[in-house]
Amino acid sequence: MSTRFPFTAVVGMDDLRLALLLNAISPSVGGVLVRGEKGTAKSTAVRALAELLPSVAVVAGCRFSCDPASPDPGCPDGPHGEGAQDARPARMVELPVGASEDRLVGSLDIEKALAEGVKAFEPGLLAQAHRGILYVDEVNLLSDHLIDHLLDAAAMGASHVEREGVSVRHAARFLLVGTMNPEEGELRPQLLDRFGLTVEVAASRVPEERVEVVRRRLAFEDDPAAFAARWAGEETALRERIVTARELLPKVVVGDAVLLQIAATCAAFEVDGMRADIVMARTATALAAWAGRTEVTSEDVRQAALLALPHRRRRAPFDAPGLDEDKLDETLEQFRGEDEPDDDPEPDGPGDGGPGGDGGVPPQGDAPAPESDGAAPEESPAPAPQNGSGQGSGSGSGSGSGERAAVQAGEPFRTKVLSVPGLGEGAAGRRSRARTEHGRTTGATRPKGTLTKLHLAATVQAAAPHQKARGRSGPGLVVRRDDLRQATREGREGNLVLFAVDASGSMAARQRMSAVKGAVLSLLLDAYQRRDKVGLITFRGRDAELALPPTSSVDAAAARLEQLPTGGRTPLSAGLLRAHDVLRVERLRDPSRRPLLVVVTDGRATGAGPDPVALAARAARLHAADGTASVVVDCETGPVRLGLAGNLARELGGTAVTLDELRADSIAGLVRDVQVNRSARRAA
Repeated sequence: MSTRFPFTAVVGMDDLRLALLLNAISPSVGGVLVRGEKGTAKSTAVRALAELLPSVAVVAGCRFSCDPASPDPGCPDGPHGEGAQDARPARMVELPVGASEDRLVGSLDIEKALAEGVKAFEPGLLAQAHRGILYVDEVNLLSDHLIDHLLDAAAMGASHVEREGVSVRHAARFLLVGTMNPEEGELRPQLLDRFGLTVEVAASRVPEERVEVVRRRLAFEDDPAAFAARWAGEETALRERIVTARELLPKVVVGDAVLLQIAATCAAFEVDGMRADIVMARTATALAAWAGRTEVTSEDVRQAALLALPHRRRRAPFDAPGLDEDKLDETLEQFRGEDEPDDDPEPDGPGDGGPGGDGGVPPQGDAPAPESDGAAPEESPAPAPQNGSGQGSGSGSGSGSGERAAVQAGEPFRTKVLSVPGLGEGAAGRRSRARTEHGRTTGATRPKGTLTKLHLAATVQAAAPHQKARGRSGPGLVVRRDDLRQATREGREGNLVLFAVDASGSMAARQRMSAVKGAVLSLLLDAYQRRDKVGLITFRGRDAELALPPTSSVDAAAARLEQLPTGGRTPLSAGLLRAHDVLRVERLRDPSRRPLLVVVTDGRATGAGPDPVALAARAARLHAADGTASVVVDCETGPVRLGLAGNLARELGGTAVTLDELRADSIAGLVRDVQVNRSARRAA
């Protein structure tokens, strides 16, 4: 077994270590979501936690880790009597992003079930994680159908496996810990709420702390066993402190005044549901036990709020999680109990057992100092500089406008569904039709490997003609491997939505560009909800820029859009050619993910040779030749319209919609207007 980096040797990251320790003390807190940039030792800290957890007693021979004191009455390996029992270390089970459903929940031997009526069940990762830790690295990239199973198990404390009338249930209570890089996309709100606590981690900017990180990491890699031995004393002390806090936990009292503070805080930050109140109460209780106290204080409530509320507060789309600490302090002060002092007590030091204690880790300053992989953070593109006259370098004939500062996006709205025609086989999502593992059954095929979804009727039909030849004598059906049929299903896939946005002078009117940005922001919100990858190309002046390479982080695309300045000529052909290059590369990287090109423009083209409109048409035909699905969002306004965006859509082989038609309620609004006008005429 490989040696893990010691928990007490992790430099800095006080919030992360505290959140993990609170869950070790009280698993009912509900787990931890760790958000942070790449190379910040998120996984290192989580994996180190498993070594600190006390061992668990299990029924001997039970594959589902039943507790001898209260075994699961529905355990597939049960019923359990008063037999032998074993003690083993608490497990940390890792769920890979690309895991199959059978690997997560377990699998049934369908052939035995049909032929013999035997529930031959092979446990999955949920069974292995029972009474331990289930760790999901890059949890934001997990497939929807696996997330659904995690949600069910986390809510009910059990996993159910249903296959063609055969049902197996087993207990699955675990500490859910996930790590994610927000640049790669956000989590579904349903899963986000299942994590009790959340913490943000970032690489330290203090040179001395970064030096200490590198020094310890190099020492560990040179000799892991010797490095772990040097920290064995601190690890033992921290493990004993966790056990002491667990024993004290049932004695901790949460008074009515504290509960009022918790309720008032959750109400002040407008969190949905009641889970936040419960998580805050459990977290505050664990904080008190960690500090060696039997009463919860206002400082415990404050610390609990900072850990439990940032990912639950109601916020606008694409807003980053966070909490206004001044507002938090005002709320706690307003609802402070009469028996408590006016000033919050100072947090105890590292050796005093307080909430901010390091638990055996030497003091290392206030700023977190996680490990870094040395990669420089990606910088947002800065707006192009302006000269003294305020004219951008790309201004000239055909634009009539120099560069203008970025304008704020208009209010987002619900858009019509834009989908790719045909039937794909891409990653699961919610946009276009596709062959998927989940969805409505459309047929049956012979399985090409492990059978995952049995088509019962097709299997019986294939086996029925051979029963006499196989010597069937009893009521059971004689089924062979060749008889099994895999159900083919149709669901929805996520696509690559590539935006090409015209930011030239012809789009630069402030009110107009605000509406355009609002429309693109609405489409980005739709892409987030439908689990798409997105990319952003802007064209203005003399060239086109890939403002955001294709990514799962819709938030990053919204941030780039907000910073987008306008002005200059309209290099439409350059924007289309850049989009063609991006899609060509993405087809090589992920051939199963079908693209959708969304061109946001008024159709004008200037500044590219003697006939820029013809060049744009030629570039558009390249996309048509590749079969790329495309939509042109026509931004042309005014009483006189040239219809250039419609011409561009025809060259692309796609469709054109106006900004008004993009709204999901545009047709309903038109019907209402007609009815109102008709009623007005009748009244007249």
